[in-house]
Amino acid sequence: MEDVLFERRGRGGLITLNRPKALNALTLDMVRAMRVQLDAWRDDRGVELVIIRGAGDRAFCAGGDIRVLYESGKSGNPYAIDFYSYEYKLNTVIKRYPKPYIALINGIAMGGGVGVSVHGRYRVAGEGCVFAMPETGIGLFPDVGGTYFLPRMPGETGMYVALTGARLNVVDCFAMGIATHMVPAPQHEALTQSLCTDDGPLEHILTRAAVRPSEQSRVVGIRPLIDRHFIATSVEEILRSLASDKSLFASETLKMLQTKSPTSLKIAYRQIREGAKRSFEECMRLEFRLTNRFMRGQDFYEGVRALIVDKDQAPKWNPSRLEDVSNAAIDAYFAPLPAGDLELGA
Repeated sequence: MEDVLFERRGRGGLITLNRPKALNALTLDMVRAMRVQLDAWRDDRGVELVIIRGAGDRAFCAGGDIRVLYESGKSGNPYAIDFYSYEYKLNTVIKRYPKPYIALINGIAMGGGVGVSVHGRYRVAGEGCVFAMPETGIGLFPDVGGTYFLPRMPGETGMYVALTGARLNVVDCFAMGIATHMVPAPQHEALTQSLCTDDGPLEHILTRAAVRPSEQSRVVGIRPLIDRHFIATSVEEILRSLASDKSLFASETLKMLQTKSPTSLKIAYRQIREGAKRSFEECMRLEFRLTNRFMRGQDFYEGVRALIVDKDQAPKWNPSRLEDVSNAAIDAYFAPLPAGDLELGA
């Protein structure tokens, strides 16, 4: 069975991530195949739009196949760096794609799944959508373009999502601009058919299928607290600000942050602040620098061991305290690569 399926349907090109038992997690072969197909459809006059979806009802795409990346990185195999290289190039192709790129998102959309959806022109979320960038919890950083799109979310919500790995539901995603439309998942197949075969403008088809939120976004409700605490000038200041607040939000958020990799937190903080001032391509090249350093570090392997491999939920971060993560160490992650930056157009 193919891990990613490609289909021509009417005026549309349809991509189906086809690893439902693995929550449609991405592999290097899948990423390469998607790039080749998108390039072909870009030059095909018969293809007017591209739709991407996930097989099954549990996940759109849970990200890269972390266990494979963990095992290859530990053994010194170049697979992990190759994967990130091709993935970031694919993210850039999607961001700059000249034809409408429509992601139908239901179930889990995390990490790499965000990268193959959020940069498209339309992001259509079903009621089961669960969005998150959980990387600081496994000793990594929110990549796949997070450097660009997270600081462009309202207020400090992007910093909050980046540091905490907080999960957003469909209403949150719509309120934060992550989703452009809300369409119930049972209607996604009918919507796909309409998009591919109807002659009408895409906006009209999407608007006709879309529903309005029936409840207020939780993130909108707590945004005053998010903005108050996460506007701070360092991770340490954020934690101090939360510690001084006796609200339930502050205590729960502080507890959540204290479980994350200190190195990841400091890098993610700087990444989001710098990303607000950089172009998309600059952000992707920066992420490739960071990825190279993380794959040669310790916390990613320890985080995956603790949360995914051994599942003891007790990672031993190194350093274990924020105050022991020096500015020089963080600078080294952001420094240019000796072999030069990633060529995104290659």
